[in-house]
Amino acid sequence: MHPDASGAAYTLAAIVDRLGGELRGDGSVIISQVGTLQGAGTGQISFLANPKYRKHLQHCRASAVILTPDMAQDAPAAAILTPKPYVYYARVAALLNPVQRLGAGVHAQACAESPIPASCHLGPGAYVGPGVVLGEGVEIRANAVIGAGASIGAGSIIHPGAVIYPGCQLGEQCIVHSGAVIGADGFGFAPEAGQWLKIPQIGQVVIGNNVEIGANTSIDRGALEDTVIGDGCKLDNQIQIGHNCVIGEHTVIAGCVGIAGSTKIGHHCALGGAAMILGHLEIAPGTEISPGTMVMKSLTKGGKYTALYPLDTHDKWLQSAAQLKHLGQLAQRVRELEKKLEELEIKS
Repeated sequence: MHPDASGAAYTLAAIVDRLGGELRGDGSVIISQVGTLQGAGTGQISFLANPKYRKHLQHCRASAVILTPDMAQDAPAAAILTPKPYVYYARVAALLNPVQRLGAGVHAQACAESPIPASCHLGPGAYVGPGVVLGEGVEIRANAVIGAGASIGAGSIIHPGAVIYPGCQLGEQCIVHSGAVIGADGFGFAPEAGQWLKIPQIGQVVIGNNVEIGANTSIDRGALEDTVIGDGCKLDNQIQIGHNCVIGEHTVIAGCVGIAGSTKIGHHCALGGAAMILGHLEIAPGTEISPGTMVMKSLTKGGKYTALYPLDTHDKWLQSAAQLKHLGQLAQRVRELEKKLEELEIKS
């Protein structure tokens, strides 16, 4: 291994020794970074997972490519053959670009009201409240705030400006990106005499191990019971998760998704960007929801669901929308005609 700007470099043979796969070509080729089929150059490795991009292989200038075995004859250079090139690429990218860890220690401008393990990092302006429990190697980066009584498992990273409210729990090896807010009050108000009476939110947020939470994502604390995010979940930026939601293990949620309170989403689900999920629903394990879809009822069977209106010019869209208003009348008219037709057939 040789250090470079990206952190590490390996021969192809060393990569295969670590990650498996079948090597084709010169194993002594040095790889220091990943790249695209069209943009990669010397010292970089690319991959082809989607056959429709196969045409780009002939012009690829990467030092090596990751391919499925059936594409081996098209390799323009050395290759690593594997049944799942995209997964293999992810592992190579992680190998060449390891997470940059900050050195242990408490910055002079940090404030800690709880014992901090010697292996942890507190950056400038970071605050750790009373009764907080940090595991080994936790990093609380600049200006992040950890509220009283919270707990964060070993190896987790809280990026600058993130806020973990009091009492919330994060597991091990979690990543919380800048601007994320974990444990703010859920949206709970009772109507009284034309006004809104705030309902105290006394639950917590409980997050499992190996969870990643994107920038500016908000996860509300529970009203009575906890909001729960299962192990291995990956949440993109600018997501809103309402109080008392339960997100099953290894579910992935893309940016700008909104999930209203008390919804339960099963394990291994995938929610596309800007999907909206109404409250008090249940989503079956293994469900995939297309981007922009509005889910208004529980989905009891896993599968792919889509509720999108096709894009059109504005004038045509207005025309279609006007016609949709008359579908109920049209359906009623069809039923009446069917009934008359049936009566005529009986008479004849």
